[in-house]
Amino acid sequence: MTKRIVLASNNRGKLAELQAMLAPLGVELVRQADLGISEAEEPHRTFVENALAKARHAARESGLPALADDAGLCVDAFGGLPGVDTAFYATQFGYEKGDANNVKALLEQMQGVAHRRAAMVSTLVAVRTPEDPEPLIAVGRVVGEIAREPAGSNGFGFDPVMFIPEFGKTFAQLPIEVKNANSHRGKAARQMMELIRERWL
Repeated sequence: MTKRIVLASNNRGKLAELQAMLAPLGVELVRQADLGISEAEEPHRTFVENALAKARHAARESGLPALADDAGLCVDAFGGLPGVDTAFYATQFGYEKGDANNVKALLEQMQGVAHRRAAMVSTLVAVRTPEDPEPLIAVGRVVGEIAREPAGSNGFGFDPVMFIPEFGKTFAQLPIEVKNANSHRGKAARQMMELIRERWL
């Protein structure tokens, strides 16, 4: 029988990526929106606390195990920010929320900044129940540099300006399967797959 796990995200991009990555487990991911579950509050300053809050909320509302992801961009020159505020980055500078504006705002803020190292971080947390004392936690990170201008049309978020030196390209220039195999979310999902296999199945 297929194990159903609620994905505590309404992002279709994330659902598609994670569903593909977890497919070998025979696990079916269900978006919380498809079960009528509202988005959880994310009041915390760390990825792991927010992901745990989201997973607990989805597990509580659905009665199913839940998987949540909190991810973001951590720029060295900004002391690791925007971090948990990545999705709303543009709004701090008077722009509408959205991927294109986030990229625009970041490039503006980084004008004249020589040190462009940054990491994309994905923290996945899974719980069997809201009271699960042993949440599964997987962290994937990819270190690269913020490009001077966007390049590529694959991916979403900051992918067009996340330049990965080992490939000589941005994430958005890589074929989807190469990106998934090497992305922060890909790394976290592979760890999570092993944890679910080892501890839950």
